[in-house]
Amino acid sequence: MGGLTKQYVLTRFFMFVLTIWIGATAVFLIPRLAPGDPVTSMVMRMTEREGRVENAQELIAAWKERFGLNDPLYIQYFRYLGNLVRFDFGYSLANFPTTAWEMVRPALPWSVRLLAVALIFSFAIGNTVGALMGWRKTPSWLQNILPLSLTFTSIPYFMFGILLLYFIAFQLHLLPASGGYSRDVTPGWNLPYIRSVITYSILPLVSIVLTSMGGWALGMRGLMVGVNNEDYFLLAQAKGLSPARVFFRYGVRNAILPSLTALALGMGGLISGSMLVEYIFAYPGTGYTLYRAIITQDYTVMQTICNLMILITATSVFLLDLLYPLIDPRITFRRSQM
Repeated sequence: MGGLTKQYVLTRFFMFVLTIWIGATAVFLIPRLAPGDPVTSMVMRMTEREGRVENAQELIAAWKERFGLNDPLYIQYFRYLGNLVRFDFGYSLANFPTTAWEMVRPALPWSVRLLAVALIFSFAIGNTVGALMGWRKTPSWLQNILPLSLTFTSIPYFMFGILLLYFIAFQLHLLPASGGYSRDVTPGWNLPYIRSVITYSILPLVSIVLTSMGGWALGMRGLMVGVNNEDYFLLAQAKGLSPARVFFRYGVRNAILPSLTALALGMGGLISGSMLVEYIFAYPGTGYTLYRAIITQDYTVMQTICNLMILITATSVFLLDLLYPLIDPRITFRRSQM
């Protein structure tokens, strides 16, 4: 990493911290701009379910005092930042005395597994398809077939998920419609459970991959078209190097940098989950947990998931900035010597 300088690393680290602070502040303020509050909403739901709640106003006042919702906004803000530094996310406002972390932690592995696999597949397939579409040496028959892979790009992923749910699960009965695993298996490191988890994740995985890979492909195609005219690319072809080496080492490697930046920005989605897809398939991930937190105005659970998104995204971008000189030796962060 000889291309890095101490000043650049410190600057990027400062931006990393600043990004997290601005994001955390936005996460604190945005839910509180909505009308109402979580305690009143919780009591109203109890009233609708039970018909009547004794001493509702006294109960609301007591719970607001318990959670510090009566304090001035700036006091709530500084208390929130102090807790965030200690990774103390507080209690769930809708599921007290359960903590927000206890609500998010069981759902986290589900979304990370699903979205990590989806991101890897869509990134790898999409960029490969796009690079082949933009490479002049791609056979004509393949050039005619590749655009067909982008058929589902214009369909919103949740709408495509509904189509898969209707035809594959309800009409053909090939795959389960909802849930994370079968209730007939025992959770743990055993083959029936693992097989069940994979089976239940196929439909949401396919709905995300097929609708998202087109974005990677179109972006990579435009970048690869530009690389075709670069001197180093033409020289590699003129030297008689193998097509595979020219394609991957001189083409894809130099065109993929913007896609890697987009990949780093998309890492936060591993925590938020694909909310609508998880809701449609009742998949027990953080996206579904975030949806329920929004419905119940559970500030602390929303803040926990969103802050994890911000932390992972900012960390990914920071590390990628430091790795750029290794990916492309032409990039250097040293000042030029005059």
